[in-house]
Amino acid sequence: MIIKELNGIKPVFGKDCFFAENSVVVGDVTMGDQCSIWYNAVIRGDVHFIKIGNKVNIQDGAVIHATYKKSPTHIGNNVSIGHNALVHGCNIHDNVLIGMGAIVMDDCVIESNSIIAAGAVVTKGTLVPAGSVFAGMPAKKIKDIDQDLIAGEIDRIANNYVKYASWYE
Repeated sequence: MIIKELNGIKPVFGKDCFFAENSVVVGDVTMGDQCSIWYNAVIRGDVHFIKIGNKVNIQDGAVIHATYKKSPTHIGNNVSIGHNALVHGCNIHDNVLIGMGAIVMDDCVIESNSIIAAGAVVTKGTLVPAGSVFAGMPAKKIKDIDQDLIAGEIDRIANNYVKYASWYE
């Protein structure tokens, strides 16, 4: 893993975090407990800060970045960022699933208990209301989330990634 101080600012991590050998975390990044950063994932806090809550998994090939002096990135608790997703200068609340290959652009707000479908492109400044499923290019609401999706997808994936990380200890 590459954990790099930049401009005198070191990344800060909570307890029980897993970092794959070729993951990269740079600069002004603060991360909570039980997070996992997987193979080829990059979290680049070089141009603005990135704050990540507890029990967040950033899967293989995902990129987390921000916009210089304008749009930081906030990621809440119990969030899964799917393989090859791009999360950039936005605010993701608690209990969210960002699907594989999805793009979430600057100044978006993804409210709690929401799913961004695989391959979706959430364009700049979009508000995803709590309890929504968004899909497409550009992403639009396709339905309200139900308890089965919260338990079966959002919670299941976040909990599984805590388990998967434990296999690597």
